[in-house]
Amino acid sequence: MNLRKILIPLGIVVLVFAAYRAYGLQGIITVTGGLVMWALLHYTRLMNVMQKARHSPIGYVGSAVMLNAKLKPGVNLMHVVAMTRALGEHLSAEGQQPEVYRWTDGTQSHVTCEFLNGRLVRWELVRPAPPQEDATSASES
Repeated sequence: MNLRKILIPLGIVVLVFAAYRAYGLQGIITVTGGLVMWALLHYTRLMNVMQKARHSPIGYVGSAVMLNAKLKPGVNLMHVVAMTRALGEHLSAEGQQPEVYRWTDGTQSHVTCEFLNGRLVRWELVRPAPPQEDATSASES
């Protein structure tokens, strides 16, 4: 079970109660204003990330190798979308956990990421094999 679903609302209730005990109605208004500001900051960040991602094709990243180097376990999907500036290609079934997304660059290298409850748990970089020249044609010349 995800403790964030319990601890965040519980923390908000405790904060509002403590503000009421300390400052009365003015404390509740102040805490509510702070919580609304916090929600608006997160909403603004989400909208900025999505506006930047709308200009890129789904599943495209400039360099899969650089994305692989920047990834860290535990980051959320929005953070990865902000890094790539593109939505990932959704590979898993709708509503299934873990969610699997892929970002591919121009050289057909790709990074496949697994998100469990919105957090990155594992990723894999796949680079295509370089084209090999035919050994017999090279020796004939």
